[in-house]
Amino acid sequence: MSERQVVIVDAVRSPVGRRNGELSTGHAISVLGDVQKALFDRTGIDPTEIGQVVGGCVSAAGMQTMNVARNAWLAAGLPLEVPATTVDTQCGSSQQATNLAYSMVKSGVVDAAVACGVELMSRVPMGSTTRDKSLGRPVNKRYWEHYEFTSQFEGAERIAEKWDITRDDTDAFGLRSQQLGAKAWAEDAFATQIVPVTVPVLDEEGKETGDTITVTKDGGLRDTTLEGLRNLKPVAREDGVHTAGTSSQVSDGAGAVMMMTKEKADELGLTPLAEIVDVNLVGVDPVTMLEGPIDSTKKLLADNDLSMDDIDVFEINEAFASVVLAWAKELGADMDKVNPNGGAIALGHPLGGTGAILMTKAVHELQRGDGAYGIVSMCCGGGLGTGTLIKKI
Repeated sequence: MSERQVVIVDAVRSPVGRRNGELSTGHAISVLGDVQKALFDRTGIDPTEIGQVVGGCVSAAGMQTMNVARNAWLAAGLPLEVPATTVDTQCGSSQQATNLAYSMVKSGVVDAAVACGVELMSRVPMGSTTRDKSLGRPVNKRYWEHYEFTSQFEGAERIAEKWDITRDDTDAFGLRSQQLGAKAWAEDAFATQIVPVTVPVLDEEGKETGDTITVTKDGGLRDTTLEGLRNLKPVAREDGVHTAGTSSQVSDGAGAVMMMTKEKADELGLTPLAEIVDVNLVGVDPVTMLEGPIDSTKKLLADNDLSMDDIDVFEINEAFASVVLAWAKELGADMDKVNPNGGAIALGHPLGGTGAILMTKAVHELQRGDGAYGIVSMCCGGGLGTGTLIKKI
């Protein structure tokens, strides 16, 4: 049997809404369902061609419980025969969902799959799953015997110390993200990937009025100056290098990626956008926590006999400015190729939705340009790094 080539035939995302902003009146399964359904509206294929759906979500509480990927699929009126699974790899959840879906197609478990992810942080705040202490804490003394339990904010500061990243460095990077995000929207760079999402209007008591609004644009962009960034207070330590302007935004949003074998795409008359060449998930120090993109990228390059010069687009999640800056220092990255349309500092980071959103951004950016290869990588809570290598077709 010849090796199965796995291709992406479409990738879409919702606009990313600000905290308590554009998408905050919506429901997680409606926002994700709109994005899932858009794949079939755009490609015209029968949804029963999909063997499995794999979704990502971090805060499995309230509206995001009970297998949100499955509930979204059903709420969108998609076929009940198609099964779905929701996974949690912290911030990398929907990128790991993409990698797992790829693995199922590559190995022959299914011929076609959808990977997706969602997070409505306005409605289900970060940490919602751990607030009821009567259910126990995520770690105990047996964990502490091996590792210090730190926050992601502290991990980002320790990474800054380790790679000698200053407040000036992070402020400059925050400005860069905002400027690139604004430029991307001005140039309509996201036109081929955005799915408009309709959400209800609520009254002062939080009840639906019967009216709706349709969201079409990312809400996190802000008029930003270097002087303004320098005046912001640090968020982790009094002398820390990260502020609200150099950390990812609390956001709402979803993304979805349709993949299948090249043979299946040909059978269905679909033109692939990209091939998924390789995927990985790496473990790194859970104390600094956020170094994963470094090891993930190194492994993707080594395993595929590529160098940094061979990669044309990098989407490295801007959880904190130091994460991307440390990655760039360690790997000698050409920053012109990194997050070319802005990242999570400007556009937002809806946790479990971000991996699929970054995949969507990378696929469509390769289509816009002349490059061939793209790498997507994310840092994840607990010391993990997700990685996906794609090649434009």
